This record gives sequence, structure tokens and C-alpha cells, in this order.
Amino acid sequence: QVQLVESGGGLVQPGGSLRLSCAASGFTLDDYAIGWFRQAPGKEREGISCSTDSDVRTYYAHSVKGRFTMSRDDAKNTVYLQMNSLKPEDTAVYYCAMALGCGTSYTYWGKGTQVTVSS
Repeated sequence: QVQLVESGGGLVQPGGSLRLSCAASGFTLDDYAIGWFRQAPGKEREGISCSTDSDVRTYYAHSVKGRFTMSRDDAKNTVYLQMNSLKPEDTAVYYCAMALGCGTSYTYWGKGTQVTVSS
């Protein structure tokens, strides 16, 4: 059974950092693309990064480029999102999702983890 579980969210002050994890089970991570998304209250879901093992490239939204870094540990079947220089506008529920490739339809989604940036 395919499952994605996010963790690592919480409350952080502006300028702080958090590292989110997305633990995958039921499939081999290096065969698929993993994307990170976020959704703030009253706003549409935003895709913020995606990577595939075969591409050896990671894509970032303009809103997070230079501050967020996505990495993969295929041995642990886990994907990470390191978030630095956090801003109040980064407050959202963060989700990871699995697809055949970046830019294709995402088939499986985690339940999300809340990130709140506030002083």
C-alpha cells in the first residue's frame, strides 16, 4: 500500500528554519518524482518543488527559490524539504505527493504537516 507521511512542521519565528520529511512506503522512491506543495488558508494549493532521481534536477517555485532546498535519501525512502529564512507568508499546510515525473499528475498524497511562521 502506497503511503506518504509528512513530518517536521511546527511553529517557528520569522527568519528561522525547519526541515520537513516525507517518508514513503509501498513503492521505491527512486522510480518516481516527489513534489512538495503547500496550501495556506483561503488560498489555492501551490507547487513549490519537485525532483526525480533520474533527472538529478530539482525544480523550485519562485516564491521559495534560494530559501528552500529539496533532497532525497533513496536508501531511507525519504524526501526532505529544508526551509530557511522563513517568512510569515510561508505559513501553510505542506504536503508531499508522488508522480511518475515532475509536471505529470500526482497520484498519491500525504496528509500534510502544518508550518506556522510567526513571532
